[in-house]
Amino acid sequence: MKLLFLACLSPKTGNCTTAERIRAHIESAGHTCELRDAADFKSSAEVASLIEQKPPFEGAIAIHLFKGGRLLLDTQVPFGVVFGGTDINEDVKVEQKRAVMEQVLLKARFAVAFTDKLKAEAEVFLLSQSSKIYVQPQGVSGEDVEDLHVFLLVCGLRRVKDPLYLLEAFSEWHTENPLVVLIIIGPKIDPVFTEEVEAISKRSAGVYLAQERSQEELHAAMRRSAALVNSSVSEGMSAAILEAMDLEVPVVARDIPGNTAVVQHEVTGLLYSSPQEFVRVSQRLLVDGELRERVVANGKRYVEEHHSLDHEREAYQRLVDMLH
Repeated sequence: MKLLFLACLSPKTGNCTTAERIRAHIESAGHTCELRDAADFKSSAEVASLIEQKPPFEGAIAIHLFKGGRLLLDTQVPFGVVFGGTDINEDVKVEQKRAVMEQVLLKARFAVAFTDKLKAEAEVFLLSQSSKIYVQPQGVSGEDVEDLHVFLLVCGLRRVKDPLYLLEAFSEWHTENPLVVLIIIGPKIDPVFTEEVEAISKRSAGVYLAQERSQEELHAAMRRSAALVNSSVSEGMSAAILEAMDLEVPVVARDIPGNTAVVQHEVTGLLYSSPQEFVRVSQRLLVDGELRERVVANGKRYVEEHHSLDHEREAYQRLVDMLH
């Protein structure tokens, strides 16, 4: 089966990584899957024309109900959609976008949510048929200066990731304890916001903004860090959190629905609801060896049990069979 796969392919972002992985799953079942950047298309008519080219595509998949899914509204081939996270958490608040996403969901053969929470929210905000939405957690592949405690905040530089949230509190902590540092690593997605992050980072003691790295380099940095930090305002499911758990790195994550679907406080990681609480739980992580060992072991076990590549591969192969 020849499939068109639409996703937002900004390099080294979570959506890009997820799309590459799902494509590999589909192709390993013998299908042909052409991955294209949704940003390359201005309208659904363009995509419909592409699908009809010889030899034509026989089905399609899109990540993100609005950014990808709306481009499939004019196609005559069966398609499925994968929720991106911001579509259900943010875009549903905009009436015009919500109306479009409802049409996409009505026409889709299936939809995939990364968590039960995301599925439940889609059912509340969109006129969805619940039986269409499958919950399939993301799969992950596993692949300091002495005494320095590096906290690594991995995110694309855009407002929804809120990398500035912790800076003031972290700087105060660094002033008290110069051995703790916060390093922010990620692609510059929003140029205007990136300038703001660069400016504030430069005047924040103990905070450094690093250039984006290859996945291999990023994983090496994670392994050397004291913890992987997440400070997002909203998440679908953070690939960085899952990768950290798989690499046996403690996770300190903001207490939001997308994160609490994965991080159980003091079990698979640590949660915080304010910058001050982040400092408190992080201080505890540095001195409580038993806590650290427990969340690392439980996080690794959680990823192996709930986010294996094999389970994800089998699920997408079954879903693609529904497009026949």
